[in-house]
Amino acid sequence: MVELDDSVVDMISIEAAQPGLNLSVLGKLPSKTMVVGVLDLEDGAVETPEAVAARVRETLKYLPPEQLMLAPDCGMKYLPRDVAFGKLQALVEGVELVRAELRLSPSSFRRRPE
Repeated sequence: MVELDDSVVDMISIEAAQPGLNLSVLGKLPSKTMVVGVLDLEDGAVETPEAVAARVRETLKYLPPEQLMLAPDCGMKYLPRDVAFGKLQALVEGVELVRAELRLSPSSFRRRPE
């Protein structure tokens, strides 16, 4: 994956929640914005905000917030609407927990370009 740092793309998306990916590889892509999946969509249970926050904290060991966009892993469309909504709600609440802990502003994490 290190070769991707020399590519012309600006963003790289990685599913990290489902496969339990070793996130240390993220630190080897310093020129890229990383879209990191923090919701496990193979599991039909809704994560707690604390579980999502733990995944975000793990990601922040290797990337600064301004280089990071948080997302679900692939497959949201296959979930029942209430489960998908609950997972997205947990994502928002988990990120808010980490922002509060680290005293980060709401714009600390990277946002989708307009």
